[in-house]
Amino acid sequence: MVLTGLDVLVQSEFKSLRGKSIGYVGNQASVTRDLRYGLDLLKKEDEAGRLKLQAVFGPQHGLFGHTQDNMIEWEGEDKPSGPKVYSLYGEQREPTSKMLEGVDELVVDLQDVGARYYTFVWTMALCIKACESLKIPIKVLDRPNPIGGTQVEGTLLQPGYESFVGLYPLPTRHAMTIGEIACYLKSHFFPGLDLTVVEMEGWSRDQYWDETDLPWSMLSPNMPTLDTAIVYPGGCLLEATNMSEGRGTTRPFEIFGAPFLDSWRFADALNALGLDGCVFRPLPFQPTFNKHQGKLCGGCHVHVLDRSKFTPVITYVAIMQEAIRQSGLHDATHLSKEKEFVADSQEAQLPGFAWRNPPYEYVYDRAPIDILAGNDWLRQEISNLTPLSQIKDRMAAECSEFPLNF
Repeated sequence: MVLTGLDVLVQSEFKSLRGKSIGYVGNQASVTRDLRYGLDLLKKEDEAGRLKLQAVFGPQHGLFGHTQDNMIEWEGEDKPSGPKVYSLYGEQREPTSKMLEGVDELVVDLQDVGARYYTFVWTMALCIKACESLKIPIKVLDRPNPIGGTQVEGTLLQPGYESFVGLYPLPTRHAMTIGEIACYLKSHFFPGLDLTVVEMEGWSRDQYWDETDLPWSMLSPNMPTLDTAIVYPGGCLLEATNMSEGRGTTRPFEIFGAPFLDSWRFADALNALGLDGCVFRPLPFQPTFNKHQGKLCGGCHVHVLDRSKFTPVITYVAIMQEAIRQSGLHDATHLSKEKEFVADSQEAQLPGFAWRNPPYEYVYDRAPIDILAGNDWLRQEISNLTPLSQIKDRMAAECSEFPLNF
């Protein structure tokens, strides 16, 4: 049986937090194995006088995953006598000294998905930065990496490409838990941090989420299932294009396409590549929101048949290259001479594949694909239709540079 850091903390009856004024960072996936919210349990400890819940912080999508995409959650008092609730997504992503006023220890309980782009680990990183500066201890409750702790893939974030989808060097698919990432950040960037990681019990690195017996709580609005998480390290790259990544469908990131693609031709070409561990089913679809809302898209549903062999990043690189082959590579920047950036609606009207223009995740001077990749070479290699084997080798060389001993 796997126990998360929160489960271990509950078993200890919160003894390490007794008598302290606590700040809490969590969301709707911050639950025990019997589906009780960590926030509710801390409130009960507060009501019993065993600790004080001073402040509550929500990451992207809000405390309960109730906001889509880049929408910002509400802020305010939980109740007149309760803690102040702050958003850590928006223009203010790092907690301020005012927000942390009166906090003796900050507790972070966020479920990561195993891909560098997922912003929850960067919310934690900014909390770490603030806590080191203010000399506030931080306690990170560890949780499993849903897609296992053995498979590493993709690119390594390069200097100059930092953003809220990658603030410090990590491989795209990093195979780390959020507690391990906290230790890595302390070791390499925040040596003065007073960090405690409440470790899990019973988790082994080769386990995917469905092998833990832990319940799945949607990590964010477009992360409904483990299947989504498995494809996400590659599927998220489509956010940087004018292709739909399946937002507005019931299977985001597994379903993808665009009005300028033919489903059957697209699927045949992708299946002919013989990509490991998956098969592509032709699927026309109509997103109900986001890119190409209400329009019929030609596309596919990727079915992962062997997740031990499936390589999501290189698979979605192949998807983008095939979209370029079948529709051309179009330049969106010519559509607007008066505005600095082109609106998504204009990019969507292009007759073929295009890279989206900024802004993306509060970055205004780099292409979205470059900040997701953490470099500019991946965009160039995809655009040039460089053989997948060469791209894969370059990715492997970058990932081999990542320090695993921390």
